[in-house]
Amino acid sequence: MSAQAPATLFDQDAVRRAVDAALFDYMSGQIRRAHHRGLPQQALQSVSDFLNSGGKRIRPVLCVAGWQAAGGAGAPNPVLKAAASLEMFHASVLIHDDIIDASDTRRGRPTVHRQAGTEAAILIGDLALVLADDLLHSAGIAPHQLTTVLLVANQLRADTIYGQYLDLSHAGQPPADPGPALAITHYKTAKYTIEGPLLLGAALAGADNTTCSALSAYGIPVGEAFQLRDDLLGVFGNPHDTGKPALDDLREGKATVLMALALQNADPTQHRTLRRHVGNPHLTHEDAEEVRAVLTDTGARAGVEDMIAERRQSALTTLSTAGLPAHITSVLRSQAFNATARTT
Repeated sequence: MSAQAPATLFDQDAVRRAVDAALFDYMSGQIRRAHHRGLPQQALQSVSDFLNSGGKRIRPVLCVAGWQAAGGAGAPNPVLKAAASLEMFHASVLIHDDIIDASDTRRGRPTVHRQAGTEAAILIGDLALVLADDLLHSAGIAPHQLTTVLLVANQLRADTIYGQYLDLSHAGQPPADPGPALAITHYKTAKYTIEGPLLLGAALAGADNTTCSALSAYGIPVGEAFQLRDDLLGVFGNPHDTGKPALDDLREGKATVLMALALQNADPTQHRTLRRHVGNPHLTHEDAEEVRAVLTDTGARAGVEDMIAERRQSALTTLSTAGLPAHITSVLRSQAFNATARTT
């Protein structure tokens, strides 16, 4: 997709390819500059390898969708680079998140800290954050738009870190109250994965308050549903599909709505099973099966499925009355289903 692409067309695969090309060009330039300065290139290469290891590019696609939702045409280079900066920030978040969660694999490959060591991975994640900022600042965004764009980008980053902190503070002994888990879902995923990228793209096009409000009313419920689905996949998903081990969330004792509902509805025996196994770093596959049975038998799994469906419908209702361009409405409808019915 290029600056000349008609505004009435939105090829998500083309956006992904264009963002990948922007990331490749940017990282190639960074590695060349490091070489010319006589600097070691291993950390930059680790970031580049991580970016090339896969990923759905959800955030960049939504950034371009937000741009077109607010009247932008095609996907000019500044928009693509701003969208690519979101993927770079995402890399930083995931590298650090894998350290926090002590995860062994990501996207079917060893995590960065398993390959390079924890200390090196912290620095590699920090480097990706610096590169995300540089990529955004050097995107060629018009000066009169840059201030607004940076406000949106910085809020997105701060919300993500706040959500990560909440997640960490409740790990180990998840509460029976779903409130903390919903707050984590709101900040760590909804604002970061769906709403923030849409608003960043909209800011690039100088969106008015009405458009931004519609994008938020769509983005928050889809983002929450996305995380609720992620929580289900973290326990019930197939590792061959998700690219992550099936025991990590249970061993960590993540505070999820799924677990809160189970704790609320559990009988004494079920409650003891959950408290004995959830948060146990030595949880076995047999133990996990006991936990999964409780999550199903208490109705927690079905309850989360209902919450996903309710949020998806809320987002679709918003789209039906938002007055966004027809091709963007179609894209966002597709994203709502893809984000909430996925298996990876």
